[in-house]
Amino acid sequence: MGDRAAPTLISSVQRAFRLMEAVGAHEGGAPAKQLARETGLALATTYHLLRTLAHDGYVRRLDDGGFVIGDRLRTLEAGARDQALLVRVRPILAALRDELSAAAYLTFYDEGEIRVAEIVDGPRAPRVDLWVGYEDAGHATALGKCVLRELDDDARREYLSRHTLPGLTPRTVTHPVDLLRRLDSPTGSPLVADLEEYAMGTVCFAVPIYSGERLGSLGVSLRTDRLAGMDPHRELFRTRLVPAATRVTRNLSLTI
Repeated sequence: MGDRAAPTLISSVQRAFRLMEAVGAHEGGAPAKQLARETGLALATTYHLLRTLAHDGYVRRLDDGGFVIGDRLRTLEAGARDQALLVRVRPILAALRDELSAAAYLTFYDEGEIRVAEIVDGPRAPRVDLWVGYEDAGHATALGKCVLRELDDDARREYLSRHTLPGLTPRTVTHPVDLLRRLDSPTGSPLVADLEEYAMGTVCFAVPIYSGERLGSLGVSLRTDRLAGMDPHRELFRTRLVPAATRVTRNLSLTI
């Protein structure tokens, strides 16, 4: 067998990462000259790289001339932690999808938004018109209403003050007072339903989950005609969703 061709490496990228590693090693910051010595880079190259990294937010220049890690890199670190958490719970969502032949979804309440974090679907379990990163229509989806039900009064009012309640279907609740009344109606069950409120022909069910103090919801969606013969359909989904939500919460609470 012949020798494999060496991979093409971008030296400027390698230098930038080496420089960020050096910056990260100094909690109180380090000046460019010190960073150049530690990385073995030419001083001019170090200045150029630091200027570029600072422009994009990966490092930050202090008033004394030293450089520290910037907020952009911390955002990437947080994203990496979230990805590691999702790897843990994705098999639970996949098992739920396969058991119910229904697309499975996970959301989190972050910075005042109810955001879809993961979707596991398939040919026999197509998703509703949602995607990862979607953060609208919290008033109409079971996923969003589940989170809103768990929030305290101040957080709900704050959320509703920033979001309109468009009528996506004839069944959508479009008045905040009516929505809050429905959310506060005692049901004796953690299950929240969207009965064609987000999309006609589709129903969704969701239950709350937690990642530490972070609130979210776990849900599934399916075509309305799938409910035929299910008696009672909510009990069926509650007995599947609640144990799955417990496993998701347990896995999200493990320390990485």
